[in-house]
Amino acid sequence: MISIARSRCALSPKPPKRAADIAGRPWVEPVTLEGSVVRLEPLTVEHLSGLISSGLEGELWRWTLSANQTPGEMRGYVEAALAAAAAGTEAPFATVERSSGRVIGSTRYLSIDAHHRRLEIGYTWINPAWQRTAVNTEAKLLMLTHAFNVLGALRVEFKTDSLNERSRGALLGIGATEEGTMRNHMVTDSGRRRHSVYFSVIEEEWPRVRQHLESRLTRLNQRAQPATAPSSEPAPAPAESALDG
Repeated sequence: MISIARSRCALSPKPPKRAADIAGRPWVEPVTLEGSVVRLEPLTVEHLSGLISSGLEGELWRWTLSANQTPGEMRGYVEAALAAAAAGTEAPFATVERSSGRVIGSTRYLSIDAHHRRLEIGYTWINPAWQRTAVNTEAKLLMLTHAFNVLGALRVEFKTDSLNERSRGALLGIGATEEGTMRNHMVTDSGRRRHSVYFSVIEEEWPRVRQHLESRLTRLNQRAQPATAPSSEPAPAPAESALDG
């Protein structure tokens, strides 16, 4: 069962928030999003030690603008995310495995535009031990459900490095539509000019994408259960990226 803010169901009959309804309040406010496998908690400094334990592997940061491979760099990463949250420009989460309570990654809403009712999901990374599991699929389902069903978003976008084929495949795998490439879009700390590929899900596509994600999540959860009898193995999910953003 996927729930939003613990007790509020994503299918609540309460109409979605509109930009005109929030009268000076942030359109995207801190919220806990909880599913059967993963819980997305508003990021705090208390999550730092867990992020350090899960996130210092070099491969996680291969396609990012800057690497976070030391405790000090991870602290700076968290402090920057919290500053953006305080400014109302981003809403970062710690990704927590429900069964163990372990922090296994992070993700966030960013590029938040209340007037045009659009936002981005990015800065997503997951410890390699939890990649190719139900974690990323359920986290995306939680965030998209909250964006469309609660916030009333018209558009949710994603971007990734044009060279990050795993991330591009993962975004296509969740049902997002590839829109195009922004050339020389960013400069990494190494000085490389990064081209960014944009993907999106729009309001009209959300029912189809949601059904796809729910079906995919069911298959992934079934694969995670011990086999009781010989059966044909479902095709593996597309390789997930360590990070998109």
